[in-house]
Amino acid sequence: MLFYAKPSKAWAFGGSRCPHRDYFSEISRRDGAIHLTHAALNVKFRGTDCSGYNPLTVSDRSILRHAIFLAGPTSVGKSDVALALAGKHRGEIVCADAFQLYREFPVLSAQPSAREQSLVPHHLFGTVPCTEEMDAARFATRALEVIGEIIARKKIPFVVGGSGLYLDALIRGLPQLPPIDPAIREEVRAMTLKDMLARMQFLDPASLAVIDIHNPRRVARRLELCLQTGQPASQLLVESPVPEGLRGVILTRDRGDLNARITASVEARLGGGALDEVRAARDLAGGTARQILGWREITAFLDRAIDRATCAELVTTATRQYAKRQLTWFRSKSTFPAEDLTDVTSAHLDRIARQLGLS
Repeated sequence: MLFYAKPSKAWAFGGSRCPHRDYFSEISRRDGAIHLTHAALNVKFRGTDCSGYNPLTVSDRSILRHAIFLAGPTSVGKSDVALALAGKHRGEIVCADAFQLYREFPVLSAQPSAREQSLVPHHLFGTVPCTEEMDAARFATRALEVIGEIIARKKIPFVVGGSGLYLDALIRGLPQLPPIDPAIREEVRAMTLKDMLARMQFLDPASLAVIDIHNPRRVARRLELCLQTGQPASQLLVESPVPEGLRGVILTRDRGDLNARITASVEARLGGGALDEVRAARDLAGGTARQILGWREITAFLDRAIDRATCAELVTTATRQYAKRQLTWFRSKSTFPAEDLTDVTSAHLDRIARQLGLS
């Protein structure tokens, strides 16, 4: 399970039970570090070096009770809702989108515009060079640091994005796993997806029921763990509990409405500079950055393998498929309530704010 949203009367903001009041008195800055000394919490955030990442315990992640999570599929309107709520409720927005982290792709990844970022403070958007490999563990470390800083300023962090694995790593942490022997990794990389699935069926059939079996990277990672440890990966990747009292919402739309928004967004990005972004970065981008939606299709267009109309059609199809996978993920993993934005109004946003304990 990705999220756990246990109702709590302590989230009556503006009243004597507002959790921020006692919490803020326990935050101080010393020697450039943020020291969080809330009961059962004693963790320091220093810098952004994530090379020695170790998952924090559930008590360390108790600061997430002071955040608001806005999740949902691409193009659903998360940024608009985040701007409206954060602007009205002393908030700051934290990126939880794997692609919007990359500096070189503000248009292709549909990052908030400069004007939008001037209205409310935004964090982590466009901060990672495309040459750098990024993963959920590194993201979680950086996001926790930023969230701690926002809380220290007596503001509310709004964690906004659609990358389920990244949100999962932030909320739960990731299990500590052994490094993979290079020989094992080379052996697995030489396999076809069909061969990997056959081995997994023998070594760890339980994993095949919970991962995307059409994603070679996900299958390879599980198989590497099986071969490295001699144990089923499904037994190693046991989910950890999460802090109680998390607040959030999964934003949705009618399929037709969402698909229309995706089509419009793809055309706007292709016409707004995404082609130039890929052209400039194609010889620099690392493996993770090349997973960004549209990279493969735009590269094919730049190589004159397809025309622009076909490029737009393929990117639109890929984006719709990605949105469908995101919705499937959130439906199966999240206990946050869903909110349909198809006919959203200001009154609707006020109701969401009340549901999240913001008013």
